[in-house]
Amino acid sequence: MAGVASVLSDDSTLSRLDLGLYRVERQLALLSGIAVFSLMVLAVVSVGGRNFFNQPLPGYVDWIEQIMPLIAFMGVAYTQRDGGHIRMDIFVGLFQGRALWLIELITTLAVLLLMLLLVWGSWAHFERSFDWNAPLWSRDSTIDIALPIWPAKILAPIAFGVLSLRLALQVWGFARALVTGAERPVAVPLIEDVATQAAREAAHVSGHDE
Repeated sequence: MAGVASVLSDDSTLSRLDLGLYRVERQLALLSGIAVFSLMVLAVVSVGGRNFFNQPLPGYVDWIEQIMPLIAFMGVAYTQRDGGHIRMDIFVGLFQGRALWLIELITTLAVLLLMLLLVWGSWAHFERSFDWNAPLWSRDSTIDIALPIWPAKILAPIAFGVLSLRLALQVWGFARALVTGAERPVAVPLIEDVATQAAREAAHVSGHDE
């Protein structure tokens, strides 16, 4: 299940890198949110054009194909940083100290290796679509209005590359915690107990009311 986590910071190099990358991740997540909003606008324009002018938006499905990678991929690193992805917190929460950091290190390292393979594979997929000498630099295009597909394909290696950087920082953080035995290391998501989660939610609601 998805857990609620907090990420600590200090004046260390690891923490500064974590916060710097977090700023990039937030911008990518914002871009993903804008893509969701633009998809709703396209739907309104297409449905409105069909109902009022008997002319839906040309290439509506093609535009959806271009926007979907923004929605699907650009927020994954942001979610990973805050510990929002699906994970077995009930199992992981049974461990403490170095045993916990060892488990986190192993699982994070495994995901990092997988993401590096995905970066390599998705970049190769992009390269098959991109050609400097082709019209619009594209060897393939969408079916309806012939939009070049390579801009959508390059989003996957970009997003996966940022996620790989995030995972590398977390591997560093968990490895350092394993060596030093730190109870609350920086730059890694720490599982919050129920009381802390309730306090955070109460503070959020109070701030919203103000």
